[in-house]
Amino acid sequence: MQTAPAPPLWQQLQATAKLLHLVRQGQSGTAAMDTVPAPLRAGVQALAFHAWRQMGRAIALRDCLVQRPPPPGADAMLCLALALIWEPQQAIYDEFTLVNQAVEALKRVASSRAHANFVNACLRRFLRERAQLIADTDADPQALWNHPLWWVQRLQREYPEQWQSLLQASNTQAPMTLRVNLRRCTVADCLQRLHDTGIGAVAGQGAAIVLDKAVPVARLPGFAQGLVAVQDAAAQWAAPLLLQGLGARPRILDACAAPGGKTAHLLELAEAQVLAIDKDAQRLEKIHANLQRLGLHAQVRQGDAANPQAWWDGVLFDGILLDAPCTASGIVRRHPDVRWLRREEDIAQLAALQAQMLRALWPLLRPGGRMVYCTCSIFKAEGQAQIQEFLGTQGDALSLPAPGHLLPGGAPQGLYDNPRHDHDGFFYAVLEKRLA
Repeated sequence: MQTAPAPPLWQQLQATAKLLHLVRQGQSGTAAMDTVPAPLRAGVQALAFHAWRQMGRAIALRDCLVQRPPPPGADAMLCLALALIWEPQQAIYDEFTLVNQAVEALKRVASSRAHANFVNACLRRFLRERAQLIADTDADPQALWNHPLWWVQRLQREYPEQWQSLLQASNTQAPMTLRVNLRRCTVADCLQRLHDTGIGAVAGQGAAIVLDKAVPVARLPGFAQGLVAVQDAAAQWAAPLLLQGLGARPRILDACAAPGGKTAHLLELAEAQVLAIDKDAQRLEKIHANLQRLGLHAQVRQGDAANPQAWWDGVLFDGILLDAPCTASGIVRRHPDVRWLRREEDIAQLAALQAQMLRALWPLLRPGGRMVYCTCSIFKAEGQAQIQEFLGTQGDALSLPAPGHLLPGGAPQGLYDNPRHDHDGFFYAVLEKRLA
């Protein structure tokens, strides 16, 4: 059987530039990727991820080359090309080939055709003056760290001793981590299955297995049969933290549950009665699909965690897991678009929503029950500061030992790190409702 020829590079660059433009307009990279035709998707994702990890430098170089940026479509292509060629050691394609194909991509779009020669001139000037232009941008923190300036400055304030390691970690590729379904398989058995198929891996904490190299899920032995799921090691702390001390057959609410990874983990570890809610009806389908593959069952319904009156039956929960909406600043290794998608003002807006959800869900917890609040964020307004404010206003809330802020990619965190010290950035708080 003949394989289809690879799409031409200009076509991949064209789709990637459009993707970058959509993120600039406020659409997440994941949602924007869904608009890319299937034959182009793998190549476009590789180009886009590389570009987002180098976009700070690309923007700084663009600003040196032009007095005023060209229209959005041409500017996205110019920044994309600069991100892909500025550092030869990391270049995916030969720089002259890439410049030619970027210009070809612009020529094939009516709205950008008039700017093809301008972009061509900018890129060829960069190739002639590369050393000087890079030196001119080395003092720019956004270029040096490939994160927005506000992001760099915020980490400098919040983590004065760790901000550099945090930014360095955010530009690396995250490991692929599995969670073993302990109802169906042991960690040792799953490791052996992986090794037997030539996939290198080591055991992490609990049910975690860290792969030496990412592979398509279709290659994972036992994935289709529900033996394993893909879930970062930091995200695997949620279920054990909530279940500690809840007793037999606890009634649990998983708020903001989609796509269902933590719901499934709760059910793998305990004979629990779980209600999983999410505001997004389309994302509920992912919960159903994940539970079905893993052979698990939960009550799943559409519901807004900030408005329990619309879905709650009035029966108190033994445990509540609130994995709240956040900036996702802890998972930029997996989603490098996030740093260019977010604006600094988003932090306060999301923190207000998190506080609203905490206040709304707390009355649903029985006395003596516990709530786990978590976000995949390293910003303290969404973690430590959020919980301190909640404890200051909620007299019946008791803070229990918890990881707090887990920092991504190897920043030392002691007790709560996995053996590889390589996980996403997360925040965890465990709250217990005092008995009357």
